[in-house]
Amino acid sequence: MKKNSWRTDCWRIVDLLRVAEPPENVRVQGWIRTVRCSKEVMFLAVNDGSCQASLQVVVAVDMPGFDALSQLGTGACVAVNGRLVASPGKGQDWEVQADGVSVIGATGDDYPLQKKRHSFEFLRSIAHLRPRTNAYGAVFRVRSQMAHAVHTFFQERGFINIHTPIITANDCEGAGEMFRVTTLDPENPPMADGRIAWHEDFFGAKTGLTVSGQLQGELFATAFSDIYTFGPTFRAENSNTSRHAAEFWMVEPEIAFADLAMNCRLAEEFLRYMVVYALEHCSEDLDFFNRFVAPGLIEKLEAVVGASFSTMTYTEAVDQLLKSGQNFSFPVEWGCDLQSEHERYLTESVVGGPLFVTDYPEGIKAFYMRRNDDGRTVAAMDLLVPKVGEIIGGSQREERMDVLVAKMKSVGIDPQSLDWYLDIRRWGSCPHAGFGLGFERFLMYVTGMENIRDVIPFPRTPGNARF
Repeated sequence: MKKNSWRTDCWRIVDLLRVAEPPENVRVQGWIRTVRCSKEVMFLAVNDGSCQASLQVVVAVDMPGFDALSQLGTGACVAVNGRLVASPGKGQDWEVQADGVSVIGATGDDYPLQKKRHSFEFLRSIAHLRPRTNAYGAVFRVRSQMAHAVHTFFQERGFINIHTPIITANDCEGAGEMFRVTTLDPENPPMADGRIAWHEDFFGAKTGLTVSGQLQGELFATAFSDIYTFGPTFRAENSNTSRHAAEFWMVEPEIAFADLAMNCRLAEEFLRYMVVYALEHCSEDLDFFNRFVAPGLIEKLEAVVGASFSTMTYTEAVDQLLKSGQNFSFPVEWGCDLQSEHERYLTESVVGGPLFVTDYPEGIKAFYMRRNDDGRTVAAMDLLVPKVGEIIGGSQREERMDVLVAKMKSVGIDPQSLDWYLDIRRWGSCPHAGFGLGFERFLMYVTGMENIRDVIPFPRTPGNARF
């Protein structure tokens, strides 16, 4: 049965290829991937993006317009009417014997996506066309399924979805790497006492694009108990690594009446659910990645599903790294921030699977993380996975008003600037926790793609905002 009943005049190829019994006549629309011609017949591989597979269309030489169709090239958009019949070819159950083919949009010899295999670097330069390729078609189908899985996971567990602000006057991470949002004249801004008069700006304050929805999420967690945000975040970090983008999406749950251990349990359940969902709902595309992009990918994902998640403190992790005998590019000492090479060694060589590292030094973590009783560490956790390193980061939040205010002052944050955030500690405070998963980092992990630019439709990186 055709799923899209509103599309009364044509079939999606993914639905057509899965029918048990063929309908008498079919109509499909899509873009030509390849054209093969002989004296008596022409074969068109047509793809509409609904699945990895293309539909083979067989055009007989005596069909009206055959000569014109034989001039079609890769990328042309066509509509095909014909009969769905069993295919004698390998790797496909059905093909269409065409009764008529009409050209909706032609291409020329200058079409950038010809038959040869293009590098990812080249395809990034034509980001507006790369969804038509096999690799990026697979990436963005997986991305769509994984976005659905995020909502399904939390909705099934009674979480409330909160839309937190994109424009904010607060820097959640305190790193100062925010994109400014302003209506002031950049060439002649109003000044007061030698400084820009931000109070004259549109919002009456200095504002920017959010780096996290966490602070606002905490407000709702102390009213609804379990909430999550899933939206775009921004960081003006001038980094050109394969793991950084200026615009990216974050999944951020916040849970009330929770400590660090409960936070870790939620993170483990969430990651395991997401990987299982990918294996069950994206099998065709994951098989493509496993064959052509990252051999061994499916085995890696299946191993995570069945793996035990280990836990060690930051101090124990540093001890393991110091006695490893490894010559790391970044030296290890207590108080340093763990780098990807350290995280991968811990997961791949020490525990052989996913690992929670907890209780980091207070000096390298954000002000909102709960101080432990030892006075020098905080109730923070990072979930590390083999081949990638950190994939989730979170903490128990500091719910004690006096401790939080003191911490804010010690790092140069004026408590008055976050008076609304302090109010939930002032009135009805409770232990609560949360974490963040970078959606693109997760997509890199589940697809095997090695560059963050290849798992987001239109990457925003230094010097790149063309598309």
